Amino acid sequence: MNNDASFTIRKATADDLPSVLALYENARAFMSAHGNPDQWGTAYPPAGTVREDIENGRLYVCTKRCETAAVFCFFCGIDETYRAVEGGAWLSDAPYGVVHRIASGVRGAASFCLDWAFGQTHNIRIDTHADNIPMQSLLGKLGFAYCGTIRLADGSPRMAFQKEE
Repeated sequence: MNNDASFTIRKATADDLPSVLALYENARAFMSAHGNPDQWGTAYPPAGTVREDIENGRLYVCTKRCETAAVFCFFCGIDETYRAVEGGAWLSDAPYGVVHRIASGVRGAASFCLDWAFGQTHNIRIDTHADNIPMQSLLGKLGFAYCGTIRLADGSPRMAFQKEE
């Protein structure tokens, strides 16, 4: 587990919106520059989705020295896109937490966020695009197992991962 005391996690507020949107913009540029231009395209997640995540208490920011180092959506409960897995199976059907839309601008912050999320529920599901090699590598390093392919609401495939205790 990443125990970097210089990182802290808290629920995002409306005041975080500018720094969160900037972090997502930087993440889109990074993904595009590293062979993954299609996962988030040029406008995902839209500001409305980010605002909705904040209003629903599902958006978290990771800070380091009062600066936003990472952002992610986290909740415990059923995610409809995770009901069916093609070419594999979930590790278990036990209650789980979900991480979506994670973006990091500081080395080590994404690991810290995923470790934090795992500490909340000890059973996490997450998905990523087949072209997102940095995220796949991080998930493997943190002990997540590849479970198969899920489909987003629009039918787009995503690689599904799970980690449980």
